[in-house]
Amino acid sequence: MQKNPGAKTIEGDLEEALYFSGAIPEADRGLPKRFDWARSARTDKGVSAVGQVVSGRFYVDPPGFVERLNSHLSPQIRIFGFKRVTASFNAKKFCDRRRYVYLIPVFALDPSCHRDRESVLASLGSGNELVKCLECSERGRKVFGVMGKRGAESKTVAEVVENDGADGDNASSETGNIRETRPEDIEKMKECEKNANGRETSEKKSEFCYGEEEKERFNRILKYYEGTHNFHNFTTRTKAEDPAAKRYILSFNANTIVSVDGIDFVKCEVVGQSFMLHQIRKMIGLAVAIMRNCAPESLIETAFQQKVNINVPMAPEVGLYLDECFFSSYNQKWKDSHEELSMKAYADEAEEFKMKYIYTHIASTEHKDGVVALWLHSLNYRNYPDLRAADNAPTSTSTSNEHENEVVDNCPSFNKQNEIVNMDE
Repeated sequence: MQKNPGAKTIEGDLEEALYFSGAIPEADRGLPKRFDWARSARTDKGVSAVGQVVSGRFYVDPPGFVERLNSHLSPQIRIFGFKRVTASFNAKKFCDRRRYVYLIPVFALDPSCHRDRESVLASLGSGNELVKCLECSERGRKVFGVMGKRGAESKTVAEVVENDGADGDNASSETGNIRETRPEDIEKMKECEKNANGRETSEKKSEFCYGEEEKERFNRILKYYEGTHNFHNFTTRTKAEDPAAKRYILSFNANTIVSVDGIDFVKCEVVGQSFMLHQIRKMIGLAVAIMRNCAPESLIETAFQQKVNINVPMAPEVGLYLDECFFSSYNQKWKDSHEELSMKAYADEAEEFKMKYIYTHIASTEHKDGVVALWLHSLNYRNYPDLRAADNAPTSTSTSNEHENEVVDNCPSFNKQNEIVNMDE
């Protein structure tokens, strides 16, 4: 939720609805500073929200304000209620915690699912062959790899065309140009197709499930993010020496499975004071790469080091949504004179909204476009050479976990120069 001049936004629609419902006078229309407009969190394009809170000086009489306001909004934008607050209240400044949720498909955590071309070729003759991912090949869609020169000043983004299930393995990391597939690779892929017994589906039926062992491992990985760390490698536009790069994460866990339209999702919940641009998507991206054995767990601690620059995978935006904003300090201070600011009174309504609009949107997008599946094909060392660079990075001061991956060999290796680019959306 934010203003974007020249584009239709939720914030813009809400401001207009406030005007048409009589909450703001005509003289203040389009001038939010005049009525002290503030929002507790900013959500970027493609990111949804359930527990967003905005504040301002509004005319709420006569009774029926919420109904009037909703009548001027589309069904995908709903107002749950309003509370009277102190004169100095500001939704952004008084919000001391925010909870975001990322729904990641269970199949994304399966190391054998949606592998890239090189891994499929390398598996031939191993006795545990991977099968060519036809469903992603047939989509004929593009996958954007993050490649280029190392350094914050470089802004080159290479566009890699999805070809036969590849995610850029047939593209030059320097230019993004497509190069021809070698004849021997074609023969290997034909053999791979034979191994699939002529089936039209892309992969063997996976036996992977998010059981207790997988849950324990994923939660252990997410726990590395908890506490105060320098997240400069998990965002863009913020340098390592900038104090703003340090953020405090209260909790990060993934204990719940949500089934929507035939897809099982792991519900990843993160609570923090505040988050930077792309931070959560990059935290999820690296955690998934580790679960798929493309990187060691120690890489997270390495990424926190101020002198280390790492190109971290960024998960698609569609699975992320703002779940709730918390005002603990405000509620404690004004508990005797003002109503509590929380989602408690709207919990059932909010849950219904999630299932009807957000969860179904995430699932239908995956069914239609396969955004996560295609993104998984990009998790290789061509696009992200630093996933295997932990051994060459400066040693972290903390002790590595005894469960750290012993080897990182399920992603293909390339004799290419390690290169990085920051990606701004």
